[in-house]
Amino acid sequence: MAGGREAPVHDPDVAVIIVNYNGGDMLLRCLHHLERQTWRSFRTIVVDNASSDDSMLRAETEYPWIEAVRMERNIGFASGNNIGAALAPECKWIACLNPDAYAHPDWLANLMQAAQAHPEFALFGSKLILANHPDRLDGTGDIYHVSGAAWRRDHRRKLAGGHHAAEEIFAPCAAAALYRRDVFDEVGGFDDDYFCYFEDVDLAFRMRLRGHRCYYVPAAIVHHVSSGIAGFQSSFTVYHGHRNLVWTFVKNMPLPLFLACLPLHLLLNAASIVLYTFKGQPLTILKAKRDAIRGLPAAWRKRRQIQSQRRASSRVLLRFMEKNFFKLWNR
Repeated sequence: MAGGREAPVHDPDVAVIIVNYNGGDMLLRCLHHLERQTWRSFRTIVVDNASSDDSMLRAETEYPWIEAVRMERNIGFASGNNIGAALAPECKWIACLNPDAYAHPDWLANLMQAAQAHPEFALFGSKLILANHPDRLDGTGDIYHVSGAAWRRDHRRKLAGGHHAAEEIFAPCAAAALYRRDVFDEVGGFDDDYFCYFEDVDLAFRMRLRGHRCYYVPAAIVHHVSSGIAGFQSSFTVYHGHRNLVWTFVKNMPLPLFLACLPLHLLLNAASIVLYTFKGQPLTILKAKRDAIRGLPAAWRKRRQIQSQRRASSRVLLRFMEKNFFKLWNR
């Protein structure tokens, strides 16, 4: 086999899921690094969202140990991961890895060692370093603000100035994250309606509502191109991110926090419209908010089910949310 990887083990612990869409050389580089993992007990499922390039053909040729799943259309990151997870019911852990994410050899081993050492946690996040600027971080976990905004902690911060201690965080970035399988299934996986962006924050929020916790593993290192396929601040990214943040707030905020933070949430949305209008994307941000409003009935129906199964208190959830309003503009 390419690179000399031995045949997969019979009873893998982990299903590593990669959702590809025109990943090109990035997908090949991702698999090159995945092949060299010191933790060998895993399956690799690549879900291709109807790519028009030759990335999947090249991937299957150079890395025949992958399990390729070809979709007839682009179903998005959220649904792609759900399909990949459903194909590996025997795996006790689900690892999401972006095709533009290049894992260090001990990435999966360090995540699994953390999972074994800390069974009280069900979600595990990696340290992301910008692939094109290796002196800077891409993120050390996701922050959720009480207004409904979310962002990567330490994004673009100098590597030396970031967070390097293992600790509890609100959510992992799904570019390189590990989820306990039973908890993933318990909450229904990613929300298919999100397509992409904010789906990882939403998933972690729903897991937290059930009383589960997230742990940052700084030794689990991945170099990440970051929006290498969709593009940073592209219309696609702005639309899905700003539509989905509304649904995440509506679905998941417990009633006391929902009522207390709703004015901040409305202010955030109004400010976003002004900001992106000045950035030259008025139609994109307006369409995002229009479609968010159109989706509120469905989000509210989901909310009723999510909140009926909540086990975590508002006080516990609030401990791990960002409450400083000024950090919204200085992140």
